[in-house]
Amino acid sequence: MERVVPRDTPGPSEVPIGMVLARVGKAVDRAFDDALATVGGSRSTWLVLLAAKSSANANQTKIAGLLGISGPTLIHHLDRMVSAGLVVRTRDPADRRPNSIMLTAAGEKEFRRLRGAAVAFDARLRSGLTEAQLADLRAVLAAIGDNVGHEEGGPQ
Repeated sequence: MERVVPRDTPGPSEVPIGMVLARVGKAVDRAFDDALATVGGSRSTWLVLLAAKSSANANQTKIAGLLGISGPTLIHHLDRMVSAGLVVRTRDPADRRPNSIMLTAAGEKEFRRLRGAAVAFDARLRSGLTEAQLADLRAVLAAIGDNVGHEEGGPQ
């Protein structure tokens, strides 16, 4: 009697898609960190600058949520960035709880510098792929995200 294997089950020599995805994700993470480090930046600095720059009325609570990190972790990054002169924290007199985060002139300059590295890295990832392939990739990744109950979100 012939054995029937459901199509969604990997064959004996096929690596499960989750393992492939995890390996590729880790490789992309390392390469992105290296690309930022090459210009003297870090992922945490880039993500905080990007969130503060792109979010209207950026405050600590909102930025932590956008980045998917805890408040204390964000405070650690913000303390370092305040000391480096990249951001300032201000209290809203109407709501004293969350601090508003704004880029300084040095933060704007750092944002532009790191954005250049991020854009170049994105171009590297897209190299050799057609717009149709990129659209398919986005759709497949969104479906996988839906399958695990995780929405696509954070900036990179």
